[in-house]
Amino acid sequence: MSTSRVLDFINGFRNSIAYLTSIIITIYVVLGLAAVTLEVNTLPGVLDFLDFDQPDTARTLLSTLMAGMISLLVFSFSTVMSVLTQAGSNFSNKLVFGIMTEKRHQQVLGHYLGTILYLLILLLVPTIGDTPDTWRSLAVYLGAAMVINSLAMFVFFIHGTSQSVQINAITQGLLVSTQLSLDKLRKKQASDEYCHRPGGCQPVAAYPVYSRDSGYIQGVNFSALARIARHHEVAIHLGFTFGDFVVKKFPILDIEADAAPGDVLVDRILACLEYVEGESTRDHYVNGLTQLMEVAIKALSPGINDPGTARLCIHQMTELLSQRLTLTPPNMLVDDDGRCLISWHEESFESLMFRVFDPILHYGGSDLSICLSLLKAFKTLSNFAQADDHRVIQAHADRVIQRMADHFTAPLEVDFIEARLSSGLHRLHINARLPERSAAS
Repeated sequence: MSTSRVLDFINGFRNSIAYLTSIIITIYVVLGLAAVTLEVNTLPGVLDFLDFDQPDTARTLLSTLMAGMISLLVFSFSTVMSVLTQAGSNFSNKLVFGIMTEKRHQQVLGHYLGTILYLLILLLVPTIGDTPDTWRSLAVYLGAAMVINSLAMFVFFIHGTSQSVQINAITQGLLVSTQLSLDKLRKKQASDEYCHRPGGCQPVAAYPVYSRDSGYIQGVNFSALARIARHHEVAIHLGFTFGDFVVKKFPILDIEADAAPGDVLVDRILACLEYVEGESTRDHYVNGLTQLMEVAIKALSPGINDPGTARLCIHQMTELLSQRLTLTPPNMLVDDDGRCLISWHEESFESLMFRVFDPILHYGGSDLSICLSLLKAFKTLSNFAQADDHRVIQAHADRVIQRMADHFTAPLEVDFIEARLSSGLHRLHINARLPERSAAS
């Protein structure tokens, strides 16, 4: 197995729901094995009152606790899956996977399964003698304490799950995680190693490298990749945009070098690519904007018809895009002499605007509150935009205004819209009157 595949397996396991769960289960299993294998005869005599007098009392108690834990496990996760299924149908199925992989949910699952395995170990290994000694009696009491701990976690688990599927919590979670991604981008912009050059870096003599796996590439290990480029005196040009889905045997990067790179160098470069299952908002801010857009258009579907949720998503997207307008995302990593080591594609602001706002206008263009919310978002963004980005925002605002002029023609609607067309603090060119209806309408 190649190094890149090993690293991909390790990263996939660490990002899966089984990682933290398996660690907790291992602790419980070790405790269970210690309880049945160690012989401790030096315990204080004051603990003798904890001994079980009847030979079957401990086994009956363990059997009861085991049955209760299995019932608790089934009830907990059947309830959770019902809630998550409802959340997925109302908002977005992508959010279900993100909720289930949260650390707190992995901890609860680990404690549940670990407690069951601990009790099972005590049941499978019989005691020596007619009744359990003090050590095994303490192990049984510890099992009861584990069950009580699981009951307490059950209460917090149900409460946390019910809170996590509320729309305010979902959009706030997407906002926070996307802001963390933008903070990473801001740190790169402040570094001397990263820079932005219009048009990027055009390779002179490059050798293509093909992907060996399929999946979403959310990022690369820039530090390791830069060391490789310096050591071999090459330049690496990434042919994809972070967050793209790539298929196997697809040309994903070019190596600019004097001679064709060997398999060892290619393996080391491919090992620096970070594949992530699904769309990670912490690694790539565009995914956060996309998921907010998907929640908005899902809320605008006829089966849900919740424009309030769509407006909430528009507000969160406005906040994120206003932060994006203050950044110039780097598209190149250079050495001390300014020589290009790594180059990649960064999605333009024009593309972002079309990606997140056009679907909302398409599905919600017949809702006046959505159109006015979009116009207000563009007004807000215009205060942060430079010349090129300002032209993009102006074009989207004109499109929304034309959509309102075409769809809302009643005198009461026209008066309501025109009273709000140019209000607020903005830098857009907006007439106080709606334009004439287009010929296509």
